Amino acid sequence: MTALQDPEAIRHFQSLCDACQELALRHHGPSELRLYADGYLHALRRNQTLDPLSQRRFEELVDRWIRDPSSFVGPDGDPRRLFETERF
Repeated sequence: MTALQDPEAIRHFQSLCDACQELALRHHGPSELRLYADGYLHALRRNQTLDPLSQRRFEELVDRWIRDPSSFVGPDGDPRRLFETERF
């Protein structure tokens, strides 16, 4: 993985990870998480929050992280059950 070295990028990565994990626990699917991450990345680009190199590294890391199923765990700790719909 590409290491983030900019403290601001690290904070944004942690914030994005926390938000996506929360969305996943509320049964949002991978495509919805991708949309959320894309919006977050767009906002950072638009505001020029990070320098261009940090932004590129951040985007590469987010892309790999969001596609990796082991990045998320289900409510009971089982990643296979993460995106199941709730049964009432």
